[in-house]
Amino acid sequence: MRTFHDLVDEGVQGRTVLVRSDLNVPIDDDRNITDDGRIRASVPTISELSGAGAQVVVMAHLGRPKGGPDERYSLAPVATRLGELLGAPVRLVELGKPLPSMAAGDVVMLENVRFDARETSKDDDERAGFADQLVALAGDDGAFVSDGFGVVHRKQASVYDVAQDLPAYAGGLVLSEVEVLRTLTGERSLRNESGQSPERPYTVVLGGSKVSDKLAVIEALLPTVDRLLVGGGMCFTFLAAQGYGVGSSLLEADQVDNCRRLLESGRIVLPVDIVVADAFSADANTRTVTVDGIPDGWSGLDIGPDSVSAFSSLLRTTRTVFWNGPMGVFEMAPFASGTRGVAQAIVDATSAGAFSVVGGGDSAAAVRALGVGEEGFSHISTGGGASLEFLEGETLPGVAVLEDLLP
Repeated sequence: MRTFHDLVDEGVQGRTVLVRSDLNVPIDDDRNITDDGRIRASVPTISELSGAGAQVVVMAHLGRPKGGPDERYSLAPVATRLGELLGAPVRLVELGKPLPSMAAGDVVMLENVRFDARETSKDDDERAGFADQLVALAGDDGAFVSDGFGVVHRKQASVYDVAQDLPAYAGGLVLSEVEVLRTLTGERSLRNESGQSPERPYTVVLGGSKVSDKLAVIEALLPTVDRLLVGGGMCFTFLAAQGYGVGSSLLEADQVDNCRRLLESGRIVLPVDIVVADAFSADANTRTVTVDGIPDGWSGLDIGPDSVSAFSSLLRTTRTVFWNGPMGVFEMAPFASGTRGVAQAIVDATSAGAFSVVGGGDSAAAVRALGVGEEGFSHISTGGGASLEFLEGETLPGVAVLEDLLP
């Protein structure tokens, strides 16, 4: 892929550069950003382009508006926070309005691109029409930089179609994400020039709610990993496949046979104890039980301390680790210990020389929420869904279009 470094070398002084970033951050009812990780991750590319004299127009979305303006999904607080991080104001521009007068180095942000229903349309012509509107903002000598890894698995106007109508380049964030994931899959990359398989032992840690959400990535990774540790709500369907009762825990009955089949690999490691509660509440009654002792009417909401110890012991000797999904309901203090313990074990493995990747989404949010230092991991992805689809072997439209445009 051509990179934004190539673009800077070509010269961007006074040129308008459209940058697609992923700034879909959580915002509370008072319009306060509760986790600015994605905004901070977008700064290096935007800052370098601005510093080289480009007039930077940031494109992004927030939430899932119904194809029209909605104040709840305005990017206004995001623009304010980005300006704070850049050290210069970032003006917000309504969709369909001309850009304000801009000097070299200025940064503006378009309002939520999903306020226009054509952004996510399945109709190619509708998307192309919106893309034409965006491209027109760049002028005759404009360029496009794709830096929102969290959206490259979507065939959307500001991600895919714009890249076909302007000179297109990968931003630093997209480039680093793809390089890291190619290391995990053994594909050739700048980081992995010889295309070697990941250093072993290679351990994958998966959590989250549902097996059905992770089935494709489990099936893709299982033949390539040495062990796959399973926690979170999805572990109960695996436990049911082993014949254990799971009380009122999350269970996907239609996935039990799939779990039984996957367990035949001998590479899947399940929890040995569970923190259960009599209600889904931070002040519920709780107890720690072995996996064969989950009471009727109680729900498993975290892996137990013995499971953390067992997982940590395996992680201690790993050389490559990919983690996606929390081990429990980490947002509630009584059920955060499993996720915190596994995160710390990965940090310890990293400090001992392992290569560690946190697969974005709730895992990245947990790292920040639980106070585990981000610097303790080799890489924290900004795109949970995109990273999983990459590891599943799926084509990511926003990446493929950049590769297809190589001269």
